[in-house]
Amino acid sequence: MRINYIDASEMMADLLAELPPDPRISVHVGDPDEEALVALAHEAEVILNGHTSMGAALLARLPALRRIVFLGTGASSYIDLEAAAARGITVDTVSGYGDRSVAEMALALMLDCARRVTQMDRDLRAGQWDPREGMLLQGRRLGLIGFGGIGAEMARIGRALGMDLAIWNRSEIAEDWRGFQMPLPEVLSGSDVISLHLALTPQTRGLLGQEAFAAMKPGAIFVNTARGALVDESALIAALRSGHLAQAGLDVFETEPLPPGSPLLGCPNLVLSAHAGFKTRDAARALLQKALAKIG
Repeated sequence: MRINYIDASEMMADLLAELPPDPRISVHVGDPDEEALVALAHEAEVILNGHTSMGAALLARLPALRRIVFLGTGASSYIDLEAAAARGITVDTVSGYGDRSVAEMALALMLDCARRVTQMDRDLRAGQWDPREGMLLQGRRLGLIGFGGIGAEMARIGRALGMDLAIWNRSEIAEDWRGFQMPLPEVLSGSDVISLHLALTPQTRGLLGQEAFAAMKPGAIFVNTARGALVDESALIAALRSGHLAQAGLDVFETEPLPPGSPLLGCPNLVLSAHAGFKTRDAARALLQKALAKIG
């Protein structure tokens, strides 16, 4: 079996080198264009894909390919799953490797928004001294939209901070948390902080739009470490510019990398990070181990 890791970062390559050597695997560090990818993986039966787009035309140029292991959960954002299925290519995903890492990123964004750290950092670098008013999180309500592994970790973090919880999930959740489960309108209207932890599916794409943001509590904080396409970004920008939302923190965007001219960059009450919630060595190591275990 020939296995090609097509887009490893330096960190992932280093971590892979720490594992017992596997002569079946070849590793390419960096992001190949289509021609380079075809040259690298023309004979590969299995591809490890971290973040490379693979449409129908590209898949047709990889005749030996029988399996793609996507290093994460959002394969549909990068791979044409219908085209893969039509060619008999199995697409596997890896979950559960970075639940705590992503939840801690959501925590970082929540704390930054609550205490306006990034805004004050910008002020000071511009020569402006402006101690900005913050929000005390203890006693506030944390609304969680989506309650998989990451949402559950965020719930534990919220409880440790002394926050109340409101949870909406598309299906029933573990018994220990059911007392906090509520309809989505109640989560939106009653939460001081809303943190999004939902999978992207055709049913959830664009779930939070103008009506949802209007329903949120005035002065609320919104955090998204899930998927950018869950949110209507123009509606979010409008809610931020009007002051209806006090702050927001985003680690994910509908278009990634975030384009230089994105209107999100013009919102001063918005904290941005570069889809790095999963990016800790601990999570990356677990991701590789789980991915390789799937290959066997």
